[in-house]
Amino acid sequence: MGLFFRLSSLELGLILFGVMFGATALGLVLARVVRHRSEEFREPFGVLQGALLGLVALVLAFGLSLAVGRYESRRAAVVDDANAIGTTYLRAETLAEPFRTGSLERLVRYTDTSIRLSDSVPGSADAKAAIADGDLLQHELWGLAGQALADAPTASAPRLYVESLNEMIDMQTVRVAGLNNRVPGPVLAVEVVGAAVALCMLAFLVSLLGRGMLTVLLAAALVTLLLLVTFDLDRPTRGLIRVPDAPLTSLRASMALPPAATGQGVP
Repeated sequence: MGLFFRLSSLELGLILFGVMFGATALGLVLARVVRHRSEEFREPFGVLQGALLGLVALVLAFGLSLAVGRYESRRAAVVDDANAIGTTYLRAETLAEPFRTGSLERLVRYTDTSIRLSDSVPGSADAKAAIADGDLLQHELWGLAGQALADAPTASAPRLYVESLNEMIDMQTVRVAGLNNRVPGPVLAVEVVGAAVALCMLAFLVSLLGRGMLTVLLAAALVTLLLLVTFDLDRPTRGLIRVPDAPLTSLRASMALPPAATGQGVP
């Protein structure tokens, strides 16, 4: 299923469209071949087709719920990450110099790396570079925090800053894990194969009964759309449904303003 993740939205849509409508066409062809024996197939295939459609509907709903849950987790992680960085930035303003200026500059750059991570494909070279840059900045920030704490061991500002900095570092791990936490491949495979088989049998039965094919075509289009949405939700930076980075971009814009607080020793 890694192949599906690497595809563009257009390529993925064309593949799903081809599979679903190809299965529907196959059902129509098979029905024409055995039409002279339609009485033998109507009843058993009708029962089997009804049971299969119910099972496939359950599998599709299960896969969609998994994808929606992961999408919501990624959105929440972006908000939590922005809040953690924002709190750390505000508390960095209360540090004494030279730790204050050095920390604020690095936090601005760290926010930029978080935005880059939001715009990168998980597992790609750009995503790995953004994570590596973030790790380096975390190391530098933690070093400055340790120096600030050692310089003023009884002051409350460095202690509060270290607490929020630790939370900010943890949030990057949560975000990276969320971006790489996708719907299991076997679930997606069962959805695609099951939907194709169900549509094939539906077209086969409807053709045997001599009914109109508009319903079958609409069902194929609906199933294709549902599968595309499920796959798209599981591709946070590749598809049409993206995880918004507005909390991070808004935070970055606020960092362009003069610091609201004055640190110790800063006029």
